[in-house]
Amino acid sequence: MIRLALLLAALSAPLAAARPAAEPEVRLETSAGPITLAIDVRHAPITGRNFLRYVDEHRFDGTSFYRAARGKRDPKTGLVQGGINHFMPKSLPPIAHEPTGKTGLRHIDGTLSMARNAPGTAMGDFFIVVGPGAYLDEAPNYPGYAAFGHVVRGMDVVRAMLAAKTYPGGWDQQTIGQSLVRPVKILRAVRVR
Repeated sequence: MIRLALLLAALSAPLAAARPAAEPEVRLETSAGPITLAIDVRHAPITGRNFLRYVDEHRFDGTSFYRAARGKRDPKTGLVQGGINHFMPKSLPPIAHEPTGKTGLRHIDGTLSMARNAPGTAMGDFFIVVGPGAYLDEAPNYPGYAAFGHVVRGMDVVRAMLAAKTYPGGWDQQTIGQSLVRPVKILRAVRVR
């Protein structure tokens, strides 16, 4: 009986070693509740490792989710944006753009993606998609955005942020009506796996 158990253990060891490692997970402890994110460093290594560096160096601690961009046709869809914009001293240098055409990832409900101005300008500003977000994927003559993870737990918190009250103005034409009246604080960002 013991020999059989040892034989089964020896046969299953190579199978266990062949399995891909689990995606790193990050918990954002926010003033609205926790959000757990899985970071896809296998498909989006540049973007995923950049995000993890911000987490490991505690650069997200004390920042906030400050934008709720609701869909015009369906205000229950859109995105919430937070993190570190390029004007903050906590920013690291910009990273290369990893479009969805290169990574194979897509912007769907719960996707974590990098905010940017032009391709190659992303730093520590990110967003979470609520509902379908194919309009954020790379397309002919459109670079799209760099998806690099997804929400594991806490989409209720994300949806509540999307529905929160916003100011009628904005910092440019595209952000009119999207600045949260009460930004949601990111108290702490930590790896949980």
